[in-house]
Amino acid sequence: MGAHTNRETRAALDGIRRVVQALRVSSRAAEQRVGLSGAQLFVLQRLASSPAMSINDLADATVTHQSSVSVVVRRLVERGLVRRVACSDDGRKAEVSLTARGRRLLERAPGAAQDRLIEGLRRMTAADRQSLATQLGRLVRAMGLGSLSA
Repeated sequence: MGAHTNRETRAALDGIRRVVQALRVSSRAAEQRVGLSGAQLFVLQRLASSPAMSINDLADATVTHQSSVSVVVRRLVERGLVRRVACSDDGRKAEVSLTARGRRLLERAPGAAQDRLIEGLRRMTAADRQSLATQLGRLVRAMGLGSLSA
């Protein structure tokens, strides 16, 4: 590797490290303050903005794959922070909402780094977001990590 390649690689790694560190610090703060993972806190915060949401709507609100949201919701249900009930208009679908306990927990919870990450991405141009998505997909495949969707 030449000096130019090393400089580019270092710059890319530094950017990735800063994003990962922000997510890790946020998750650690959530764990210490309220006993939740960063992902669990992020889902709770999104649920607070609506009386009830379907799993698909919640996946859209968190910009996360539906299967990942389902896992997080199941853990939150087990802890009594959210309730999951059949939709009134379609019994095959479930609606998720915060419990009173979940709302009380949010009152003392820190902010989620995912909000800053999503906001940063939204401030980018569509072309830059597309380019970033393409390049990160290539990186993931080059690392042998498979799909980003799950």
